[in-house]
Amino acid sequence: MALHITASTSPPGLLELPWHLPLAAWDGDFMAGLPRGISRHVVRFVRPAPHGDVYAVKETRPRYAEREYRLLRDLRRLAEPVVEPVAIVSGRVSGDGQEIEPALVTRRLPYSQPYREIFARGVEPSVVPRLIDGLVVLLTRLHLAGFAWGDCSLSNTLFRPAAGEYVAYLVDAETGELHDSLSSGQRAYDLDTAVGNVFAELLDLQAAGSLSTDLDAHDVVDRLSTRYDELWRDLTAEEDFSTDDMWRIEQRIERLNTLGFNVDEIEIVTDWEGSTVHLRPKAVEPGFHCRRLRQLTGMSVEDNQARRLLNDLEAYTAHHDLQAENPELVAHRWLTQIYEPLVRMVPAAIRGELSDPEIFHEVLEHRWLLSERAGHEVDIFDSARAYVRDHLRTEPLEGDQLDT
Repeated sequence: MALHITASTSPPGLLELPWHLPLAAWDGDFMAGLPRGISRHVVRFVRPAPHGDVYAVKETRPRYAEREYRLLRDLRRLAEPVVEPVAIVSGRVSGDGQEIEPALVTRRLPYSQPYREIFARGVEPSVVPRLIDGLVVLLTRLHLAGFAWGDCSLSNTLFRPAAGEYVAYLVDAETGELHDSLSSGQRAYDLDTAVGNVFAELLDLQAAGSLSTDLDAHDVVDRLSTRYDELWRDLTAEEDFSTDDMWRIEQRIERLNTLGFNVDEIEIVTDWEGSTVHLRPKAVEPGFHCRRLRQLTGMSVEDNQARRLLNDLEAYTAHHDLQAENPELVAHRWLTQIYEPLVRMVPAAIRGELSDPEIFHEVLEHRWLLSERAGHEVDIFDSARAYVRDHLRTEPLEGDQLDT
């Protein structure tokens, strides 16, 4: 049987991997020693080309591999937060002629972690609600797109830190189905499945000593259900109110903007006498803040990070009294005078799994702490030097390494 690869683009070195061996037997310099989440399948991280991208390779049954590959591609086209499918490798045969299950190859999501790795580092229980909120936003976005997950859980999700919050990405679509829209029953099934899975996963973490037993798993899954219902209602519910309460339209839109959703279109219908207004959201698209930041600077970041960067850009604009200037020109000045010099101050060798926007957010957080202690505003570049010294190094850096 000939080796067959289905791919939109073929990563360098993909063909040279030992496809004649089961993944469990893979070993060599191409292996990437990264933490793996729990999976019913064998999964390995590889870097086929030196200094190239890292890929996740999962062995699965032929019909599952093809189905998941197509689903992930469809969800990517819909701009949903899912991992990027790269290839299906089938026709695998061992040296003694035995068939080996096909492999699904996905690109590793940079700066992301499985939930067990997050808790293995001894995080506080206060992180749990933020992970749950990230999972709720992911599930809601997928439901708006017509995707029934079928097995929503922390294990089937990757989490990426974003300005104090966590953005969740779907990493396993094996049980999913994509429809034009979902019924209330389909959404309820997904939510019930999520509640059961997350409850069991939290108990498992507590049994392993990775999570404090003071945290009540019942409270956590109650939050999951409540937050989902609230977000779904804000995004989709029709609403009636009097013409004296028109301000409620702006209030609702502002609340959705805060959550990172942009209301592209609304339909307002009044009654015959014009005293009652019926509001019906028609198109709700996520990514409000990241689109605005990309428009101003060309940067592509997570929505929470974009919101934080936009806040700093607004503060910069006000501080220099640039409100009357062209917003894109002001954004370029902020980018070249503040953002880029600051992130260059953090040596690549010690930044770890922190992206540039996350470093900027961390420095802003550290600046707030230093300013509170000092009783006055601390310079942002002094804050960056202190952040590197206090949080990223165990040994001091030379002075010129901390200069812009």
